[in-house]
Amino acid sequence: MTNDPMWRMPEVPAFTLTSPDVAEGERLPDWARSGIAGAGGDDRSPALEWSGAPEGTQSYVVTMYDPDAPTGSGWWHWTVYNIPATTTSLPANAGDPAAGLLPEGAVTVANELRLERFLGAAPPSGHGEHRYVFAVSALDVPSIEVPEGATPALVGFILRDHIIGRALLTATQSTD
Repeated sequence: MTNDPMWRMPEVPAFTLTSPDVAEGERLPDWARSGIAGAGGDDRSPALEWSGAPEGTQSYVVTMYDPDAPTGSGWWHWTVYNIPATTTSLPANAGDPAAGLLPEGAVTVANELRLERFLGAAPPSGHGEHRYVFAVSALDVPSIEVPEGATPALVGFILRDHIIGRALLTATQSTD
């Protein structure tokens, strides 16, 4: 059985998410692998571009999630909320807080290693191919209230009441 990370999420209209750095179903660039987690990369987030969000969009949440991690709950690599509705793209490396590339007001939640940044792909040795699901959720509010120290899963729970559209891009990576 393949874990579908959206199976329990509200059904909402889809819009388009693309990247000049990786195509749907293709392998993430090696620089998007994790150096922090010892996978030989640079922990740089790929550029993301989206269009066609529903009318009434007031903000976005961007996430990257590995549903194939051998944890029973997957692995959250990146979560950013309160991205203004006027934003329709993030440049490569926007996930590095030192780069200062996120729009004003955007907030990054700590990933599974408790780092408030993008964590690149790091599938365990011999575990085969993993999917990395980038999601852009369009919300009907300009911002969401997220408690300090919240997890990406809690952000997902909070956004459920406000999501009006979703764009997905799935890339892969493996140690094989």
